[in-house]
Amino acid sequence: MAPPSGGVPPGLGGRPACALLLLCYLNVVPSLGRQTSLTTSVIPRAEQSVAYKDFIYFTIFEGNVRNVSEVSVEYLCSQPCVVNLEAVVSSEFRSSIPVYKKRWKNEKHLHTSRTQIVHVKFPSIMVYRDDYFIRHSISVSVVILRAWITHQYSSGDLNVKWEENLLHAVAKNYTLLKTVPPFERPFKDHQVCLEWNMDYIWNLRANKIPQCPLENDVVTLLGFLYASSGENTGIVKKFLRFQNRELEATRRQRIDYPVFTVSLWLYLLHYCKANLCGILYFVDSNEMYGTPSIFLTEEGYLHIQMHLVKGEDLAVKTKFTIPLKEWFRLDISFNGGQIVVTTSSGQDLKDYHNQTISFREDFHYNDTSGYFIIGGSRYVAGIEGFFGPLKYYRLHALHPAQIFNPLLEKQLSEQIKLYYERCAEVQEIVSVYTSTVQQGDRRQEACNLRNSYLDLKRRYGRPSTCRAFPWEKELRAKHRSLFHALLELSLVTVPRNQNESVLDFGGRIFEKALKRLSSVDGLHQISSIIPFLMDASCCGYHKASYYLAVFYETGLTVPRDQLQGMLYSLVGGQGSERLSSMNLGYKHYQGIDNYPLDWELSYAYYSNIATKTPLDQHTLQGDQAYVETIRLKDDEILKVQTKEDGDVFMWLKHEATRGNAAAQQRLAQMLFWGQQGVAKNPEAAIEWYAKGALETEDPALIYDYAIVLFKGQGVKKNRRLALELMKKAASKGLHQAVNGLGWYYHKFKKNYAKAAKYWLKAEEMGNPDASYNLGVLYLDGIFPGAPGRNQTLAGEYFHKAAQGGHMEGTLWCSLYYVTGNLETFPRDPEKAVVWAKHIAEKNGYLGHVIRKGLNAYLEGSWQGAHMTSDLGLATLLHLFPSSIPGGN
Repeated sequence: MAPPSGGVPPGLGGRPACALLLLCYLNVVPSLGRQTSLTTSVIPRAEQSVAYKDFIYFTIFEGNVRNVSEVSVEYLCSQPCVVNLEAVVSSEFRSSIPVYKKRWKNEKHLHTSRTQIVHVKFPSIMVYRDDYFIRHSISVSVVILRAWITHQYSSGDLNVKWEENLLHAVAKNYTLLKTVPPFERPFKDHQVCLEWNMDYIWNLRANKIPQCPLENDVVTLLGFLYASSGENTGIVKKFLRFQNRELEATRRQRIDYPVFTVSLWLYLLHYCKANLCGILYFVDSNEMYGTPSIFLTEEGYLHIQMHLVKGEDLAVKTKFTIPLKEWFRLDISFNGGQIVVTTSSGQDLKDYHNQTISFREDFHYNDTSGYFIIGGSRYVAGIEGFFGPLKYYRLHALHPAQIFNPLLEKQLSEQIKLYYERCAEVQEIVSVYTSTVQQGDRRQEACNLRNSYLDLKRRYGRPSTCRAFPWEKELRAKHRSLFHALLELSLVTVPRNQNESVLDFGGRIFEKALKRLSSVDGLHQISSIIPFLMDASCCGYHKASYYLAVFYETGLTVPRDQLQGMLYSLVGGQGSERLSSMNLGYKHYQGIDNYPLDWELSYAYYSNIATKTPLDQHTLQGDQAYVETIRLKDDEILKVQTKEDGDVFMWLKHEATRGNAAAQQRLAQMLFWGQQGVAKNPEAAIEWYAKGALETEDPALIYDYAIVLFKGQGVKKNRRLALELMKKAASKGLHQAVNGLGWYYHKFKKNYAKAAKYWLKAEEMGNPDASYNLGVLYLDGIFPGAPGRNQTLAGEYFHKAAQGGHMEGTLWCSLYYVTGNLETFPRDPEKAVVWAKHIAEKNGYLGHVIRKGLNAYLEGSWQGAHMTSDLGLATLLHLFPSSIPGGN
């Protein structure tokens, strides 16, 4: 993709058509949509003087529109002539309005260049702000000053109409004057006195007249660092209309002539793995990309997309790539059809790339008719890296030198840079080492001489590793813990993929550190295992990053270090560690521990976990446990918490064996989801589901087993038997089974009419899944008999599903609340966070950590729980400080 001269790539999608307003003044007035040359082509003065050709041009001493603008008009007439000077303006509502006219004759001074000074007076409503006398100043988009010469014997009479006179011009010229927005104009000194009664009334009412609010066009979209994991979640921001009438009038005037500037800081870890990754883009009320939309390509270029007035989309790719693993500032300014892209880095931002791109098309730009997204969304994944401060100048096209957007949190941003520099060394060492191990016996023979004892040692003993590292002594001293771990850990079987091998090694280091933490004196060993956790974090195992954040932010046997705590929280969040994202979301939601209160930023982190929660629940692998509400002061609830060898579990197993359907269902649920302290065991759960479904007539067990057979979760898929069981459960009046039949006809038969029939019936029976499924039909525009998509009805069904506890329905409602794109969901970022947080806190990985902490508490190890159960209680205290007795 290249600028227009070399062919412009198409946009990302089609758009509805839109009207294009052009102002044309015969053949000399430029379009309002772009800049133009200041004068028409004329013969140079030297040649004109010799050939005695008519010419006219002028010099304006002040480029802006003023109450009185001084203009120098130079002209030459070869015959008796009339010189005409006129100023015309165009506003949002009218075009080509004459506001100044002047004519004079020249009959004597022929064949001679003449100069005349003219004082062009403009109306006060064009050049001053509103006051007591000027009640309604106007905003003008274009001011054209034009001049021409006509000969007296060819319609050059002073009485001839101006338009007709212009048609017979023998020389003509024009220029554009720079307009001044109403809010930047001065107040007029009227030099008049009010009558005594009017002056008295004015003084009485002066303090009661509503004043324009103090407002400017600069918006800080992001003031703190944001860790972007490269997934489909990001920060949602929305602009409101200006409260100041003058600013709002200017904004409306520039809908087809955008003038704005974006300035943001970035730290990129990788280029885009897909075709495009989101940086900052606008989504309009029709859920389509608007102006501006800025993306990163897989080669490292910027892809900038605009929406045109005529309804199409236009995109361009920069000629330069942006840097990796270095903080840099990206500045993009729009001034009509001209885009200036600048990246600056280094000390005092002296290292930079700059590109200017010009278009002939008119861009459509309405920054209040939708919302902005920073990073990822359901449309596109975000970048992998970190966002710094982001400022948006809504009404100004600024040069980079005019932009004030310093990199805040300098210490933290510098720590991020140092962290990844150190991690690059760690990963290189691990990669070289593992590749050396993969080469096998040849390297081993270089370390050990061959004899019978060593042969037996290699065959039956612990695999040894060559200690002849090819690295310098300084590097080995710098990464002492890493080399120590490499020598101790067995790396005979390593993954073939280099990235996997590094991650695998990080996991092994973490597990080794965890064993030391779980020992009797593990609490006193935290300071000594921190270097190993740092190495594990560098290898991409970000569970270690979260543990480091806990240690540094809580000061658990190590000096409290808020800066390092923030660093590892952000690193873990960027690495998509669920607990780190939960921590960041909570801190920004509450505005505590030096994290600024920012609900949109909190939503970005919580929604990242919330979108994974339904998927995690259906994943049989991983350390997960069902999240349950347990009050530590409720003895009755605590009594039913059990383990596989606990009294409650053994009693349920005994009853289930005797054929008790309720016990069979509860036992299967506990094993399948990992509830009440029981470890997740899908295979054992399915055995109880099958036993209950085939031996009893309980509809709930029949339904559960049918779902397992449909999805093949821990058992071979059997769609025929599953459908038979589902119909049997539905015939017994189970609303979940009625919804399941609708799901079957939607997913496998593509029979939307039959699916809708079952879902409507289940929805009447109070099934939240059915409400959600009906919403999906309306959202996708495939509801039988309904014309096209209906987001309003979809939102109503999603809201009903959410009230019934449906996860995906709740996620859609939180999205609607944060974007405010539906009238039935007024924008409410705080409510969006609450809804996303509610789902995020049901995540199975979080449940596993909470369960570990709860087990430590139940075992009576309240003070020593930090040393046991993988620091479960420590993380519980960290994430939910207000929910634990004695927690801070």
